[in-house]
Amino acid sequence: MKTHSPRKRFGQNFLHDAGIIKRIINSLKPKDSDHYIEIGPGHGAITQPLASQVKQLDVIEIDHDLATELQAQAWFGDIRLHRADALKFDFNSIAQPPEMLRLVGNLPYNISTPLLFHILSQHHLFTDMHVMLQKEVVQRMTATPGNKIYGRLTVALAARCKVESLFIIKPGAFNPAPKIDSAFARLTPLEQPLIKPSEQNKFDTLLRHAFSQRRKQLGNALQELLCIEQIKAAGINPQHRAETLSVYEFIELTHQLEDSSIS
Repeated sequence: MKTHSPRKRFGQNFLHDAGIIKRIINSLKPKDSDHYIEIGPGHGAITQPLASQVKQLDVIEIDHDLATELQAQAWFGDIRLHRADALKFDFNSIAQPPEMLRLVGNLPYNISTPLLFHILSQHHLFTDMHVMLQKEVVQRMTATPGNKIYGRLTVALAARCKVESLFIIKPGAFNPAPKIDSAFARLTPLEQPLIKPSEQNKFDTLLRHAFSQRRKQLGNALQELLCIEQIKAAGINPQHRAETLSVYEFIELTHQLEDSSIS
């Protein structure tokens, strides 16, 4: 019997809609050879049907009461429970090369963006990542240059992954019902990321500066990193704003940092 009360500090909204759960599992297309990681399993709504279809499932739950409840359930599959904070979790610790991991998660809305960046930092470990997020976050993830919601997260993802918004989930699918719509998205790491591993820190540093004050022209926003001549050398007008640049233009700017001390 589930007696756990959702905790606001963990951003808990538990999925219960059987139709949405089935649609999620169908989107995952799990195989019996898969090694999955699930973030934020809640009461096990996705965990239970997924566990019976895959080779191994590692579950990350920060709430100790929920973890205890999950541990007491009868599982049909190889389940390993980690009582841990997903924001600090080292996915390398459960990777078994050359095997690739797959990830699914109902990401807490209050930490969704930093958690996505943490997952991105280890994207090379994953075949794909399926995540449930606020609809607005998924819209940002899939935005195009020139859109007011196009930003740092959009570009950071585009350099590493193909991002697809799969379907919208209405508030009534959760308990408690959030005040906003959610969306289910698929992130598929590119076989050849647009940035080299040696460039990633510089790329992310550049994005932080470029989007920290969106209304600033690039010449001002990037003045701590690049001079006007370097921005022009990348083929970019220093008077343009970050939200107008493609991922490829940000990569060209990153190349201008190659001889700098930024790491």
